[in-house]
Amino acid sequence: MKLPDFEGLAMFAKVAEERSFARAAKTLGVSVATVSRGVARLEERLGARLFNRTSRQLSLTEFGARLADRATRIYCEAEEMENAARELSSRPRGLIRLAVPMSFGLRWVAPILPDFFEQYPDISIDLHMSDASVDLVGDGFDAALRIAVLPDSSLVARRLAPVAPFILAAPAYLEKYGCPDHPRDLAAHHLLGYSYRPKQDVWRLKNRQGDEEYVTPSGPLRATNSEALVPLALRGLGICELPEFLASEYLADGRLKAILPDWTLPSGALYFVTPSARARPAKIEALSEFMIARLSNPPWRWPR
Repeated sequence: MKLPDFEGLAMFAKVAEERSFARAAKTLGVSVATVSRGVARLEERLGARLFNRTSRQLSLTEFGARLADRATRIYCEAEEMENAARELSSRPRGLIRLAVPMSFGLRWVAPILPDFFEQYPDISIDLHMSDASVDLVGDGFDAALRIAVLPDSSLVARRLAPVAPFILAAPAYLEKYGCPDHPRDLAAHHLLGYSYRPKQDVWRLKNRQGDEEYVTPSGPLRATNSEALVPLALRGLGICELPEFLASEYLADGRLKAILPDWTLPSGALYFVTPSARARPAKIEALSEFMIARLSNPPWRWPR
């Protein structure tokens, strides 16, 4: 069974309404020849003429008059459905599956979500918080906030803000064990490790002269979340590396101090990441613009 000729019915309905092939073609945004072929195709399919045509006048046949109202209703219903679907796709609404790092999500994403929901009441978010790397496409996520040195090249990433890493120790630790002057001195210290570091748990330090040193932490604690290292560092039991969004609070009040100022770790950035930039739903565009506005100039930058 063939599908109904919806295009031919739409063209017939518009010609019947306008009483003119030319005006119908202009309204539909196609050529007169296209409308003429569409109506002729429909007539052939139905086995009867729909219009009486003269050089000066166009009128419905009896058969055409009986079909015109129904064809017009079909056309109008299809137009309404398309308009409704277009409005639905352009209005921010629906569920977003969003992946964010654990500590960053708790400290800097969750507190701003009430503002987002007040602005977009028709959007809901399934918030996945973990420091483990997720496969956006394979795991079915719509978007993610990632802190990385370089974003995954297979994804579309919008850079929001730089995120520098700091090597930190409490004043009490430095008083007891001394302050290392060179990365090689760290071998004699208690270094706290982070399990989800890219390319294994190694500190890659570099100075302005281009010298590089590699240090593998070997202290009393290694964790899958950087914030879990903070209590030991504050107690003076070890040296830790923290991202800027965690470190700035402790640098500001002096509870932790940055060491090895002449050496730096690879600096990363915060990215808003999506699987594709093509035809992104309005809900994703809304979340992207919100995150850009709220996180592009964050309060945790150091020095402030």
